[in-house]
Amino acid sequence: MATVRDNPAEQRYEIAEGDELLGFAEYTIHGEVIAFPHTVTLPGNEGRGLARQLVEFALDDSRQRQLGVLPQCSYVRKVIADAPDKYLDLVPADARARFQLPTA
Repeated sequence: MATVRDNPAEQRYEIAEGDELLGFAEYTIHGEVIAFPHTVTLPGNEGRGLARQLVEFALDDSRQRQLGVLPQCSYVRKVIADAPDKYLDLVPADARARFQLPTA
């Protein structure tokens, strides 16, 4: 079973099975905002739902840490757009239009 963890030293959330890295979502934190520029599923692991599990964990953790989210990565934007009731409020209202997300 895949597990997700924050790796602050690498500035990324990682999804792995045991010691095998399956993918990661890079981030940078600026004050009270976390930006997600890039999400990667490593070759051979596509189509397993790993990226969604990874990004949902990262977004849930961002909420727990009370960080606003800047979804620079198109996949992070997709996860937010697919579940606006759950995640849209994480994106600062004044930044939503920039990421083609609903403003209301």
